[in-house]
Amino acid sequence: MAIHKTAIIADDAIIPASCEIGPNVVIGAGVVLGENVKIMANAYLEYCEVGDGTLISPFASLGTAPQDLSYKGQKTKSVIGKNCIIKEYVTINRGAGEEGSITKVGDKCLFMASSHVAHNCVVGDEAIFANLATIGGHVQVGKGAFLGGMSVYHQNIRIGEYVIVSGFAGARMDIPPFAKAGGYPATLYGANVVGLKRRGFSKEELANLRTAYKLIESKKMTLTNVANVLEKDFPNDKNIVRLVEFIRTTKRGIYLGKSYSSTNNEE
Repeated sequence: MAIHKTAIIADDAIIPASCEIGPNVVIGAGVVLGENVKIMANAYLEYCEVGDGTLISPFASLGTAPQDLSYKGQKTKSVIGKNCIIKEYVTINRGAGEEGSITKVGDKCLFMASSHVAHNCVVGDEAIFANLATIGGHVQVGKGAFLGGMSVYHQNIRIGEYVIVSGFAGARMDIPPFAKAGGYPATLYGANVVGLKRRGFSKEELANLRTAYKLIESKKMTLTNVANVLEKDFPNDKNIVRLVEFIRTTKRGIYLGKSYSSTNNEE
């Protein structure tokens, strides 16, 4: 075990011998590290679990108390997956609310400098947060999503898997899976074709998603009716099935531009 002599380690911290702890690191109460975790100088951790192989850069703060005035010191935590890269000044708060609440980050995520994950969020595997990307409490981020630099996200929204959102965007409604989005409020701009190609999506899958997003963005019918049409036309395409499910379960709605936005309740 390589622990710098200036590191401060709580008595209850669980740290395998394969970990590396840099100078002036503070590991407070309730920390459990996996194998081969590397924590660089001046990072701060408390009440969090960190998966194998994760790298934590200088001045990152993990498992700290939520920025929620209702939080009264309940025992909550952050759970961070394996092989993540957490860059400088990243903040990941622990859960708020009931005892045992968690903030959860999947495997192989990249958090660029100064990005923020608020309390009770769930971030899927392989998500990427560019510099200063910020999600509010209870936000769900799907697998492989890319959140652009300085983009911000209202609490309680969902960002679907393999979404790409441009820098400086601001979202206060759900962003469905496989989409491109940008602007303020964040608006859909078709399927994330380039990103999906890189993920190995087939030509047929891409064509179907293009068709689906053209129908969504045409604004010729409500999203409830769009979901019905897509379900009928593409019953065996798992990506369209997922898109339909997302549309039908939205609670905050999906923004399609100033003249039109839709919630699950529109007919």
